[in-house]
Amino acid sequence: MNWQGWAEIALTLGLAVAIGWPLGSYMSRVWNGERTWLDPVLRPVEALFYTACGVDPKKSQTWFGYAGALLAFNLVGFVLVYAVLRLQGVLPLNPQGFAGLSGHLSFNTAVSFVTNTNWQSYGGETTMSTLSQMLVLTVQNFVSAATGATIAAALARAFIANRGEGVGNFWADLVRTTLYVLLPCCFALALVLAFLGLPQTLTASVDATTLEGAHQKISLFAVASQEAVKQLGINGGGIFNANSAHPFENPTPLTNLITAISINVLGWAAFFAFGRSVLAKKDVRALVIAATLLLSAGAGIIYVTETQPAPALVAAHVDTSVNMEGKEVRLGAPATAAWAAMTTGASNGSVNGMHSSLMPLGGGMAMFLMHLGEILPGGIGSGIAIMVVMAVLSVFVAGLMVGRTPEYLGKKIEAREVQLAILAVLAIPVATLGFSAIAAVLPTALKGLMHSGPHGLSEILYAYTSATANNGSAFAGLTANAPWWDATLGVAMAMGRFMPIVAVLAMAGSLAAKPKLAPSTGTLPTHGGLFIGLLIGVILILGGLQFFPALALGPIVEHFQVLGAVAQVH
Repeated sequence: MNWQGWAEIALTLGLAVAIGWPLGSYMSRVWNGERTWLDPVLRPVEALFYTACGVDPKKSQTWFGYAGALLAFNLVGFVLVYAVLRLQGVLPLNPQGFAGLSGHLSFNTAVSFVTNTNWQSYGGETTMSTLSQMLVLTVQNFVSAATGATIAAALARAFIANRGEGVGNFWADLVRTTLYVLLPCCFALALVLAFLGLPQTLTASVDATTLEGAHQKISLFAVASQEAVKQLGINGGGIFNANSAHPFENPTPLTNLITAISINVLGWAAFFAFGRSVLAKKDVRALVIAATLLLSAGAGIIYVTETQPAPALVAAHVDTSVNMEGKEVRLGAPATAAWAAMTTGASNGSVNGMHSSLMPLGGGMAMFLMHLGEILPGGIGSGIAIMVVMAVLSVFVAGLMVGRTPEYLGKKIEAREVQLAILAVLAIPVATLGFSAIAAVLPTALKGLMHSGPHGLSEILYAYTSATANNGSAFAGLTANAPWWDATLGVAMAMGRFMPIVAVLAMAGSLAAKPKLAPSTGTLPTHGGLFIGLLIGVILILGGLQFFPALALGPIVEHFQVLGAVAQVH
């Protein structure tokens, strides 16, 4: 642990926020249908989509119609992904000759990619054909990310509406976000990554001879293009089982920095886009500061724990000046801390298995960041949407305490909004605690665990937390490709994705129907330091209420067991 490490973490987090600022301004223009520099090229393409689908992009939908269109689109996407995975063995573009997936694995994977979770109960390079990777998984990486952005766009319109009924058009928001934001950004990043050494080919594999003279078959795919959307779409779900810990996905320190920034940048952009759209940049700046402080604290704690000596090294009386255990990104503790915090804070898990190799409190912190509700900055749009839910709860609580009128961004907060906000934040604890409690005592579920005791409990808890928070990172040590785990994790992913979406859209509908109010002397300011502190307090309380009972002190007990082992050796 040194100042260079702290500087590396600060640089990674700072660049993500800084680059997200101008991108957010551009994203807001896209949401609002304003002119952009890509209009001459993409307007005809956009119009073609509307004509082919019979969509009138100017026709605003009620929140119910918007939610219905969103759910129907995702249901069709699920069916398509499931069908392709099941039929993979008889479909073309399968040079590897992979068979179709089992029913439970196809279900889990389809739900995973449709919900922007990208949990992987399989090894990508040994399971998925080129067609499966490109036709359904990569497509879902785009549209599931765009779906999250539509939520924030609809919520923004609700705050600027004055006794309005509509919250926008889902189909227009989906098409515009995909065409104008995701495709150009991913195209540019894919070119950069290919230039920096990531493979981009349809060749199935190459034969190589090792230094010992043995022959080895090395899997190849169109890695650069999928890596781009995997990161920018805040998806995860890499081609290779190790995700961004694999040298083909992340070969150098420069690619590590670029992809780490990419995994957060559009999440932050959605924050700034929301602020510009609702004409409340100062208020949303407070949300950005709160999220940045929480994410920075999480990264700092992970960095401190990961620079402690590994107990096995202490017991073996070897050099403990460098702890490389769990540093699969091959670039040391600072990069690992930044990755762990940014992936768990960004609703994404691009370094599968890394978190199981973290020191106990490091893994616990990664879990806690997910329990906060994917708001640091979370998915594209879904993160700012849940952060606004936290702000709504904060102004309501503050209003009750100090006698101020509960208002946020010019809209009065009443019982219906609070009820819907509570419904939005209940998804993670309900699915996490419920499924974890059953799995902890069910023999069928326990067969999938590699460890017993506190670490085994952490494996169960992390799996359901990651699934429900639509994060998709793996704690490792858990054999999840089994009927129980594939089915229940799939249900948890669907609950964690669509329960909050419907609640937020219902809140948007309620807010849109309210009059737009001017600030008064009784309005609680929501852009200053007091509000930031209040917001952070509410977030930590809500996160702690689900984290500590769910955790059952597993990683904490494990941490003190490690400290005891170290002390005993000394």
